[in-house]
Amino acid sequence: MTDPTTRGPAAIAKVGQGGPDTDVAGLGRWKASAFVTPALLLIAAFLVFPALWLLWIGLTDLTVSGRTSVDVSFVGLDNYAKALQDPLFGNSVWITLLFVFGSAIVGQNVLGFTLAWSLRKAARWVRAMVESLVLLAWILPASVVAVLWIAMLDRDEGSANRLLNSPGYAWMIQQPLAVIIVFNIWRGTAFSMLLYSAALSTVPPSHLETARLAGSSGPQTLRDVVFPSMRGHILTNTLLISLWTFNDFTPYLLTRGEPNHRSETLPIFLYRQGIDDGALGYGAAASVLMLLINLVLALFYLRLLRRRAS
Repeated sequence: MTDPTTRGPAAIAKVGQGGPDTDVAGLGRWKASAFVTPALLLIAAFLVFPALWLLWIGLTDLTVSGRTSVDVSFVGLDNYAKALQDPLFGNSVWITLLFVFGSAIVGQNVLGFTLAWSLRKAARWVRAMVESLVLLAWILPASVVAVLWIAMLDRDEGSANRLLNSPGYAWMIQQPLAVIIVFNIWRGTAFSMLLYSAALSTVPPSHLETARLAGSSGPQTLRDVVFPSMRGHILTNTLLISLWTFNDFTPYLLTRGEPNHRSETLPIFLYRQGIDDGALGYGAAASVLMLLINLVLALFYLRLLRRRAS
């Protein structure tokens, strides 16, 4: 007697082809739709609607207070044209690109790989201590870390000036961009270190041993053996840390974009326009432009990843 719960090949093929009321799971179209509807509603409420609302606000002259907070007018692409012609917007884009390049693409990548490579053959207690310290900098709340850095860079009683014997030097006024770059390297290196540590474990030891027996130096081994094996990991790490750094608001806690907008990254610029100045329409348009820049960066890295895979 045939087990009614057992499906033969014909039945499986029929389900796989899908009839008007069936799906691969065998639940039926209506039941399957009922399962995914709550998730789709949440996505619509917290992702799709805010995105559409942001696009609409960017086409208006909406402000927090004043006449245009009530009597909102449609201005079309005027806000976008204003942002592209605004020297402060262009300055914030340039500052953000320097911030991403210095602290993420170069800083976190290089320091993260250096730590991962150096700790491969270190004693277990040394590796545990270094990894704990690096992770501690990563998991501490940004507000706590910012207070510690402000105290360390204080011009009168700061530890940095005491160690460098430079009393009275105002780091956050004289070198604001360098400060936020070093700050972000210090905070974000942990992710790169962990990812590269995992990637290095996939490099075949036989390849490293062959390079050593062939007389390859350390830099040659990295160039010819290690980096080719890790190219996909390097691109993935660079993509992630670049996007995170591009959208990072933490520098505001240190310098607030000052002095004279010399450390005003795009997130800080948007905050000042939309919250401090109350220009919601202009801030929304600028944020859409920021999203487009993020999209260009992501597509560039994804193209490199596809080229690597092919």
